[in-house]
Amino acid sequence: MFDAALLITELSFKAVRSSGAGGQHVNKTSSKVVLNWDLPNSQVFSENQKTRLFKSLNNRLTTDGVLILSSDDSRSQHKNKDLVIKRFLEMIKIGLIVPKKRKPTKVPKAVKLKRLSYKKKNAEKKANRKPPEV
Repeated sequence: MFDAALLITELSFKAVRSSGAGGQHVNKTSSKVVLNWDLPNSQVFSENQKTRLFKSLNNRLTTDGVLILSSDDSRSQHKNKDLVIKRFLEMIKIGLIVPKKRKPTKVPKAVKLKRLSYKKKNAEKKANRKPPEV
């Protein structure tokens, strides 16, 4: 499908300070990890795969085609880096899935006949409710 190790080499990471409430150590550590990946300049994917990824990631890409993901779930920078890489690879796998073509099916003849016979019975039932004509 694709070479994950080669893809990871194309990623660029930046460590920044996490937002939210902190403690004594919060202003000194940069535990949030921001991942940047330039889709148009990627060497891992073919043009066909790139167009598929553009379609699936279109609301997450910048105008230049750069994907930006961040993770500040953990207090550890290394864990956040692992988490963001895992999330990135999962997004790429999902984006490359080719949807199956739908095969149009016909309504079976038996089903049509059953529906028509039910309509006929229902019409007779309602016709029998009317008072007789004089």
